[in-house]
Amino acid sequence: MSDDLLSRITIEEGKRGGRPCIRGMRIAVHDILGWLASGMTEAQILSDYEELEGDDIRAALSYAARQLDHSVAAAA
Repeated sequence: MSDDLLSRITIEEGKRGGRPCIRGMRIAVHDILGWLASGMTEAQILSDYEELEGDDIRAALSYAARQLDHSVAAAA
């Protein structure tokens, strides 16, 4: 993930339970992922949430991909 996209993700204690959010707003990465999973398009999200930018959506996807990019140890 580029540093430029990563800089859009903020984590603040007390805001959305410390969950990663977009540029200090109360819109969490989880919200964006949920909207996309429910079938909303980028254009629909940007229309409904005018404070968001296309790079915010890409940042959320990149952040989530990075968080999931780890090996899992098999249970014994």
